[in-house]
Amino acid sequence: MNTVAPAFLKISKYVEDDFERGLCQHLEVFQSLTHLQAEVEAAAGLWTACVAQGGKLMFCGNGGSAADSQHLAAELSGRLVEDRRPLAALALTTDSSALTCIANDYDFNTIFARQVEALGRPGDCLVAISTSGMSANVVRAAETASRLRMRTVGLLGRDGGRLAPLCDVSIVVPSWVTARVQEAHIFIGHTLCALMENRMARAGLL
Repeated sequence: MNTVAPAFLKISKYVEDDFERGLCQHLEVFQSLTHLQAEVEAAAGLWTACVAQGGKLMFCGNGGSAADSQHLAAELSGRLVEDRRPLAALALTTDSSALTCIANDYDFNTIFARQVEALGRPGDCLVAISTSGMSANVVRAAETASRLRMRTVGLLGRDGGRLAPLCDVSIVVPSWVTARVQEAHIFIGHTLCALMENRMARAGLL
């Protein structure tokens, strides 16, 4: 005898439909990523050249993109798969004192730009992550990086927004659904880390 309440059955059906809808969106977005291979290869080359020449990668983003910044920086300063020397990478999202001080004393839109100005050097690389391409504080960071003669890689979504033309390499996930863009960003980020490791290993730099 089925004792499950009808209301629960309705909720279960809704969740099931939402799961299927999300999965279909995810698969559609990931199938489209094959068109980004050239941009991913170019970004991997830029990352590799930066670190091989003594520079560092600086990641920034908001919300889920802040989490991706920390995740990817840790894959490089720690390791992705193989044991190897640490690679110079840091996330500009992790210092709560710096973030709150800058936001309070200046403006929230400068929280990354001031850190880039303080820590960035010519030859370093900013990795600007924004699912909309419109995040004002990430845009300001990219503008500052350009002024300091740093290189910039954008992990972006939608149509690339204001950030796309500010980046040396723009990897734009063609979706307007934030969750799907974030899922693609972490896949692309892992791929970039792996490509960088492989290229540096082949060059005898690890």
